[in-house]
Amino acid sequence: MAGFKAHITGSTLVGAAYGYWGTVHHGMPMESGLLAAGLCAVSGMLPDLDSDSGIPLRETTNFASALVPMLMINRFRALDMTPEEMALAAMLIYLFMRFVVVGIFKKYTVHRGMWHSLPAAASAGLLAYLVIPCPSEAIRVYKSAAVSLGFMTHLIMDEIWSIQMRHGRTRLKKSFGTALKFFSNNAWANLSTYAKFFLLAYLAWTDHGFLHRHSPERFNDNVPYLAEPSEPWLDMLRKPLQRR
Repeated sequence: MAGFKAHITGSTLVGAAYGYWGTVHHGMPMESGLLAAGLCAVSGMLPDLDSDSGIPLRETTNFASALVPMLMINRFRALDMTPEEMALAAMLIYLFMRFVVVGIFKKYTVHRGMWHSLPAAASAGLLAYLVIPCPSEAIRVYKSAAVSLGFMTHLIMDEIWSIQMRHGRTRLKKSFGTALKFFSNNAWANLSTYAKFFLLAYLAWTDHGFLHRHSPERFNDNVPYLAEPSEPWLDMLRKPLQRR
């Protein structure tokens, strides 16, 4: 199994490549590319939140507790919150993540359970999408995908490290297949994971319309608030949202 240093190094390298790809080949703003690279790097620690203790749990929760409120500034503005209300919301989010979320992970997850799975990686990206509202849908998807990419990097590395080569022979550890999976042996864990995934998918699908209704001057597709690269697949997703 890859250790903490290997995971953070791997996700950082993938994040740097992802940030370069977005800014150089798809015209993403430099600051968006740097943020996406950082999100990918940090997300490489997310699957090990189910380890209950140690560096991954401590470092990830500390970093996320401080970063998430800052990423939600656009949502606070869309809700017409005052600076005092924003500060209070940021404080409550920090406390909730720092103590409540950590407690939930310690109590209800097991290492290499369904938090180490493909639907969990997708859920992490959807949650990032909800946390990072942005006037440009392309940039929002780009940054959200960085979280899933970092998460997936961790899972792939776990599978690679579960393959041993000795004396020209290949041996699979017992942990092989426990990271890149769709289901586990626990029916309740499967149900819970997919219920969260579909809920987050629904919230993400409806969130674009919510932002337009509450702050049309900031989230208007006809206003070039930020440069938005043209992506055919994003245009296909945007059309039904614009008709709402």
